[in-house]
Amino acid sequence: MSRPLFICFALLTVSITAQWHLQSAVAADSSVLHFSAKEPANGKVVLVAGDEEYRSEESMPMLAKILSVHHGFDCTVLFSMSEDGTYVDPNHSAGIVGWEALDDADLMIIGTRFRTPSESQAAHITRFIDAGKPLIGIRTATHAFNGKGSFGGDVTYGSFGRKILGEQWVSHHGQHKRQGARGVLVDGTKNHPILNSVTDVFAPSDVYGVTHLTDDDTILLRAAVTESLDPKSANIDGAKNDPMQPFAWLHHYVSPNGTKGQSFCTTAGASVDLVNEDLRRMIVNAVYFLTEKPVPEKADVSFVDPFYRTFFGFINDKEYWANLGIRPTDFAIGKSPHYPDPKGSPEWPFRDRPEN
Repeated sequence: MSRPLFICFALLTVSITAQWHLQSAVAADSSVLHFSAKEPANGKVVLVAGDEEYRSEESMPMLAKILSVHHGFDCTVLFSMSEDGTYVDPNHSAGIVGWEALDDADLMIIGTRFRTPSESQAAHITRFIDAGKPLIGIRTATHAFNGKGSFGGDVTYGSFGRKILGEQWVSHHGQHKRQGARGVLVDGTKNHPILNSVTDVFAPSDVYGVTHLTDDDTILLRAAVTESLDPKSANIDGAKNDPMQPFAWLHHYVSPNGTKGQSFCTTAGASVDLVNEDLRRMIVNAVYFLTEKPVPEKADVSFVDPFYRTFFGFINDKEYWANLGIRPTDFAIGKSPHYPDPKGSPEWPFRDRPEN
């Protein structure tokens, strides 16, 4: 190839790549973040952040980048925004905007905690589950909504977790911020496609109590409580791990209008948990499985951009999020925001490191 032709080709490639990144990163509504899939697209995934404790505003854009860039899914990330809509505010329980993105979505990944959508916003969620579309819930999605609202029928805001994902808020089973959780494969489901190349799941967030699953649910992983937040720490002895709590499962739900659908849920999912490669892989595998696509033998879950994660914990300072001033576009392709841990966070492995 001649030098002038080579330069033109290189400039064209750069231009196309830059244009794709720009189109992928910025939605028409600056309160949401959109990552367009490279052709061919595998479908549309909506990822919903919005919790006060586990930093879903960090984890959902990271997962969306992986699904879009490595796996060809068109992804839209919704955030909990401030009352004036100018910055991300996880403490604003009614702040999630962009629910209309669910109207043509193929799958939803939700990691919210006690959100209170308006009646018009809830209607988009109702249409989604009434169509029997699949969901993935992580960490606090077992108690995703709260308040007097309803998605129709007997699916109230408070019962969404139990009816749609299979479980509600029960308890912290391990010692919060002191003990971690190690995934343990379950006899009979070790060869399930969602567990392709998933052998070593560890989550610094503790184990949740899970008591409402039935024989109709498929438990894929259980969780052992560990001595510390270090992935190398041993499982504790005693009754806490006998039996071990369900950690990841499949659930068949019935929507308000009687339509049947399927969900996958894991009580792991804090942003610090997603340092773990196999946890990311299990979630990506679940996206393929629930959208009825062949699950890769070993899905690529490498970070698209360096992933800085903040330790979990409530932040009660009313000015904190306003002063931080996070915008959804801060998580666009090519960007890696880095925020301080909340005051009082314990020491934990991988602090201040962008990758595992």
